[in-house]
Amino acid sequence: MNLRTQLLIIDPQNDFCDLPETWRPTDPLTGQPVAPALPVSGAHADMQRLAGFIRQAGDAVTDITVTLDSHHRVDIAHPTFWQQRDGSAVGPFTPITARQVRDGAFRPRDAASLPRTLAYLDELEARGRYTLMVWPVHCEIGSWGHNIHADVRAACNAWEERRLAAVEMVTKGENPWTEHYSAVQAEVPDAGDPDTQLNLALIERLDRADLLLIAGEAGSHCVKATTEHVVDHLPGGRLERVVLLTDCLSPVSGFEAQQQGFLDAMRARGVQLATSGEVLRRLT
Repeated sequence: MNLRTQLLIIDPQNDFCDLPETWRPTDPLTGQPVAPALPVSGAHADMQRLAGFIRQAGDAVTDITVTLDSHHRVDIAHPTFWQQRDGSAVGPFTPITARQVRDGAFRPRDAASLPRTLAYLDELEARGRYTLMVWPVHCEIGSWGHNIHADVRAACNAWEERRLAAVEMVTKGENPWTEHYSAVQAEVPDAGDPDTQLNLALIERLDRADLLLIAGEAGSHCVKATTEHVVDHLPGGRLERVVLLTDCLSPVSGFEAQQQGFLDAMRARGVQLATSGEVLRRLT
């Protein structure tokens, strides 16, 4: 009996990849190479390994799902949303707490959004997973940075043509009022927005797999959050069928400990950790 092998690729997007200049297009407005907004050190090599894995695994991979971080320019986790007490800009990689907002150190540029902002921060902090982080504007819908890494895209395209099947695309993050690291559920689901709530269709699709392989960027954030939600919600359990491809994910710089803690926690729950080469030898 052939295994049903699902490959879940989390946010394999240009903005998260430390692409060399030869992999970047030229901005026609400035004449300069476009730079990834939030490059993860090692991500380009991760994605090249992942593309190679997809090509070599061939029909042994029966399903592929790709998640896409998808943001508007003004978002609660972008500098465009915030200002400091004196009205000056808030830089990327600034954590913001509800207490700081109440004390006036930071405030939304739109004063009318203060009550909703505080309600969000209070709920986020009560859940205990994350403190709000102001990231560079990234994965802006419609931008080059939102697109899939070229080598992964080409490998997925070839897989689709060979199997006459579609790669499932799952977007996340369009709601500017909540962070959405996980493809399964936003950090604070919005009662008025089903897209921020538990993605049952995705969970059910993943649960059909005999072997669920997970890769992508970044291991410290979106891979971590998605995998945690997947293992919490898989109806069929059997977490030993979940495999993290450890050479196809990397942490955001400065968050190496978070990735390592995540990997250790997943191993303790029964999730397998393996390189793409080790898995390839099992499949072919």
